[in-house]
Formats: sequence, structure tokens, C-alpha cells
Amino acid sequence: MKSSFAVLLLMAGAVRSVVPAQDDEPLLYPYGLDQHDHKNPKLDDGASKKLSLSVPFTFYGKEHRSLYVNNNGVISFSSRVNQYTPDPFPLADGRTFVAPYWGDVDNVLGGEVFYRETTEPALLQRITKSINQYFPTIPYTATWAFVATWDHVAYYGSTSNKGNTFQAALTTDTKMSFIILNYADIQWTSGLASGGDPDTGLGGTPAHAGFNSGDESNFYNIPGSRTEAIINITKTSNVNVPGRWVFQVDKFKVTGVPTEEPKIPDSKSCWL
Repeated sequence: MKSSFAVLLLMAGAVRSVVPAQDDEPLLYPYGLDQHDHKNPKLDDGASKKLSLSVPFTFYGKEHRSLYVNNNGVISFSSRVNQYTPDPFPLADGRTFVAPYWGDVDNVLGGEVFYRETTEPALLQRITKSINQYFPTIPYTATWAFVATWDHVAYYGSTSNKGNTFQAALTTDTKMSFIILNYADIQWTSGLASGGDPDTGLGGTPAHAGFNSGDESNFYNIPGSRTEAIINITKTSNVNVPGRWVFQVDKFKVTGVPTEEPKIPDSKSCWL
């Protein structure tokens, strides 16, 4: 376990959904204490308790009735993930999780990790509208959602006030399942223990984004993962909305083509 640093920044539970997505709607779904969110403990490499779900969520052919929201940018279905330096998918140990932005978050130094399970009609209507737009041949009406938001979270060893804000929304109609990943503000890619620079949050082994089903065939690495280019994930998409990636996950299916090649700042392209 890495040693704790002094608290530099404690973020309040305010709603931060200000980045446009489409039709003047915010990129992020509402979150924060006034949305009745829960907060993860202030703990480096920490996680939520095991969270029981009111409905099963199907992830690559397997129903899950519980999950963990991990501070290090991961939602896992089988066990907590305290690993802070990301590995590429597929993982040799068969862990099952989605990684919105797997990196060395330290919410003791700054930021909050929020989450809630919800059937709030306005949110479900908004999610339904998005899924219908991105998957026009699939009839879908959301009946449940789980929203996790990492709000201006700091990186381990930080000597700056940089923070990352990103979100994952899981949704189902009890038959089909989708995950929406929203990236509002990405300012760092790696923590000190992953080889990153404490002043910039860059270098070392950068963060990773994608999905791992637990087998060796069903996985997806969002372009730019574990390279410097992941910092530009706010500008890329597979649904033509910068900063948003959407996947149908009840069965393995990668939809859409990235709208922008993720470029390394002041360097060559990393597109594979």
C-alpha cells in the first residue's frame, strides 16, 4: 500500500455537468450530493463496499448482481481493484471489469468519487434518447441505470492541482445492456508510483480505458490507452460526440468508428 500524502484539495459535492454533448445537453449526467449520490471513502487505492444491484446487469453474457466502484477509475464485478498501474486487455487473471480511466487516482489529494443506482425518469429518458440515436436499429428503453462519476480526482504523488473528471453510466432494459463513458476534463495520465511526473501527471505508464470480459477474446482497448495520447480522450468518440464512447455489452459488440485519431501532443500519431 502506498503511503498517504497530505490533503491538498478537498472537493465539495457540487454538480459538474457543463460540457455540451448534443442538442445543447451536457456531456455528463447529473451527479453529486444533490442527486443523492454516495461518495467513496478518501483512501488511496480505495473502493466502495460491495454494492448489490436491484436488477441484474448483463456484461458479456454473464449476469452480475453486484459491483464495486474503485477509486482508480474502474468498475469491477467480481472483486475490488486496488491495482494502480494499468495492464492492457485481455488480462491474464480473468478479472471482469470496465475501465473508464484506469490510473493512479488519489482522492485524498483531491476530488470525489460519486455513484448511485437510479430509475429516475428524466435520466432514463435522456439515456434512452442517446441509445436510440447511436443504435437506431435496436429498440431500447432504459429501465435502470448506475452512474459513477470521478470528479476532479487527483493523481498519486501530485504536487499540482490537476484533476480528471469522467463518468460511466451502466444501463439496461433487463435484456440488453449498454455502457456510456463520458470524458469531460482529462488533465493527467499517470501517478508517481506508475512512473509519472509529480508536477505534470504525465509520463510513466499512462492510464487505460476499455473493457475486459474475463476471457481471452471479448475485450476492447480504447485507442490511445496506455500511451500519452489517452489525455486526448475528451476529443475522441465512437458515436460522433467528442468525449463519449458507447458500447452494447450484453454481448460483445464494438459499434462505430472513432471520430478522431488520438494524437500524442507535439508528437507522432499513436493510432493502431
